[in-house]
Amino acid sequence: MKQYMLSVHMVEGAEMPSSETIEQMYADVDAFNAKMQAEGAWVFGGGLHPADTATVVRMQDGELLTTDGPFAEAKEQLGGFWVIKAPDLDAALAWAAGATKACQSPVEVRPFQDEAAD
Repeated sequence: MKQYMLSVHMVEGAEMPSSETIEQMYADVDAFNAKMQAEGAWVFGGGLHPADTATVVRMQDGELLTTDGPFAEAKEQLGGFWVIKAPDLDAALAWAAGATKACQSPVEVRPFQDEAAD
């Protein structure tokens, strides 16, 4: 079975939902995670702290540099993700539909590169 990454995007500066809405989102995501686990699609998943907590590590002119903040200067940043197993893209998109409903945020679906044969 192929693996897909379902990535959840947060919009920087967007109005925060109410505490009741956040509570409901957590409950919906927990239920969604349980369904994925029960159906064998779950590989791994997790939420991330805001992008301003990121540190970027890179090589530049032979030197190792670290900088604070996200790699991309954008308003939309990765907020969390799931790695799932699905037989095909249509099945992965069906899981993404449940994911976007549960977390109330856009979800991008991307397949992992195929592993080279041994």
